[in-house]
Amino acid sequence: MSNLPQSEQLYVYFWQGEGDVLSSPLARGPWSETAQHGGAPAALLAHAAERMVGEPGWFLSRMTMELLRPVPVAPLRIVATAGGGRSVQRAGLSLMAGQQEVARAVAVMMREEALDLSPPRTDGPGLPPPADCSEPVRIPGMPEVPSFHYTAMESRCATGSVRRPGPAAVWFRLAVPLVAGVPNSPAMRVMAAADFGNGISWTLPPDRFTFVNTDLTVHLHRAPVGEWVGVDATTVMQPHGVGLTTARLLDEAGPIGVAMQGLVVRSRAAAA
Repeated sequence: MSNLPQSEQLYVYFWQGEGDVLSSPLARGPWSETAQHGGAPAALLAHAAERMVGEPGWFLSRMTMELLRPVPVAPLRIVATAGGGRSVQRAGLSLMAGQQEVARAVAVMMREEALDLSPPRTDGPGLPPPADCSEPVRIPGMPEVPSFHYTAMESRCATGSVRRPGPAAVWFRLAVPLVAGVPNSPAMRVMAAADFGNGISWTLPPDRFTFVNTDLTVHLHRAPVGEWVGVDATTVMQPHGVGLTTARLLDEAGPIGVAMQGLVVRSRAAAA
C-alpha cells in the first residue's frame, strides 16, 4: 500500500518524476485490497501518452491496454516509447512494478484538423442526463471500502440496474484528480470510466464468480465534453470460462466511441 499520509491521499496517483508513480489506496479495485481497478492504470497510461505528445491539437483515437497480471497498489514505473508521423503518433507504454511488467498499452494519437462537413453529423441516441439520475453504483458482493470504483469515481445509474444481472448504463465522473496536481483530461476521464463495463453489466453473481478483464480496447471518434462519461454495457459469459463486454461510450451530447473487454470467468468455489 502507499506510504503517503492519509490526509494527502485525495488523488489516485502521485507523479514523482520521470515515469515514477506512487499509487494511493484510491487505486484499489473490487477483487483484492492489494490490486488496482483496471480504470486507474488505463487512465494513468492515457495521461502518459498525452505527456509524450506534449502539445495541443492531438486526440486519443484508440487505446488498447493488456493487463498482464494484477496491478499492485504500490510504487510503479512507466516506460514509454513513441513513433509516428505528422498526422498519427503511437505511444508504446509499459507499466512496471519493480522488475515485473504488469500492464502494457498502445495509444494512437491523431492530429485534429477542422473540416466543413455537410450535412451536419448525427451522433445517435444518448442516455438520460446525469442531472436526472441519482442512484450510485453498488454491486452485490463488492466490499464497501475506499477504492477507485466507490471513492475516486462518482457514479449515477442511467438505465437498467447494477443490482441485478443484465445490461446497464451508468454515468461516471472522476471525483478526485487522477494524478496529483494535474487536471483530469478528457482522455483520462474516458479511460477511467471505460473499464467499468464488465462490472455494471454483470451476468453472474460476484459473490460466486470472478470475471476479471484481461484487456481493454477503446475507440473514440470524439473527445467527451464535460466531466461525465456514460458507459452503456452488455456482457456475455460462456460456460467454458470466457466472456466479452461491449459498451457504448457517451457524453451528454451523445455517443463518443466504444469499448471492449475480454473476460476470464472463474468460480470462487473452484479457486478456494
